Amino acid sequence: MSETTQKPRIGIIGTGAIGGFYGVMLARAGFDVHFLLRSEFSAVSANGLRIDSQVHGHLTLDNVQAYSSAADMPPCDWLLVGAKSTGTHGVAPAIIEAAAPGAKVLMLQNGLGVEEDLRAALPDSLHLLGGLCFICVHRTAPGQIAHQAFGAVNIGYHSGPAPDAKASLAIVQDGAALFHAAGIESVPMDNLHKARWQKLVWNVPYNGLSVLLNASTTPLMADPDSRVLIQGLMDEVVEGARACGHVLPEGYAQQLFNVTGGMPDYRPSMYHDFIEKRPLELDAIYANPLAAALAAGCDMPKIRALYHALGFIDRANR
Repeated sequence: MSETTQKPRIGIIGTGAIGGFYGVMLARAGFDVHFLLRSEFSAVSANGLRIDSQVHGHLTLDNVQAYSSAADMPPCDWLLVGAKSTGTHGVAPAIIEAAAPGAKVLMLQNGLGVEEDLRAALPDSLHLLGGLCFICVHRTAPGQIAHQAFGAVNIGYHSGPAPDAKASLAIVQDGAALFHAAGIESVPMDNLHKARWQKLVWNVPYNGLSVLLNASTTPLMADPDSRVLIQGLMDEVVEGARACGHVLPEGYAQQLFNVTGGMPDYRPSMYHDFIEKRPLELDAIYANPLAAALAAGCDMPKIRALYHALGFIDRANR
């Protein structure tokens, strides 16, 4: 980390499963971490944060520095945004209130275009980065999180006042160093847009099909028809990425398919959003990639059909 005299202060904007997990890990590593909460503020203030991790064991963070308003938070050098992409515009005022001068804002969200959506609402003085979380984690109760597997966060620079590529890379490396200090794998990425397409190879099939078919990963991987559908959706993401100028590594989709077949049974985040009647992240995971690929001359009909089916389900659910 370039901060040699003092560890940076970290703010968590949106303390759900993602924000809570990484915030606890960073706090346990000795960082000064401040958590912004809404509905769970009282529960976390009284009882702290609890993580039941199959990787790290039972983790607790008592005496959480919790806030119900960003105006009460101290100025933070890094702000990790764990809120859903459906609420991105709503977090911009909180980011602005909690940001120290020249702060780095790291978007820990799924989908495509999430940085662009937020950038327009932030001052030019703030650095904006994207973080891709490879993790199986979900919230089980207020202030309680279950962590089943993985945990890596890959980071890329999106935009901001960094004067050149060398400066932006240094910021990305500082971000990766935060996670390394907390025992979390983190890789700096030189092409954030390509990396987001890579993440979509998993998110597009498994998130949507978990809702459409009411199934977790194990039954989805066990049934021959759903396996064919998953691979067809993955192949369309790869072709969409290629049309947009991002050639993904050879065999990447098959690798993710194989990894999923061997991991613990998991219900993706969109399934939990559906069960709890929250808006589904359809724009970031489906509409934005569909529009980008179509603008580049590539339609993705299987993904388009899944998107429209999920739109119907989402509206009926809410």
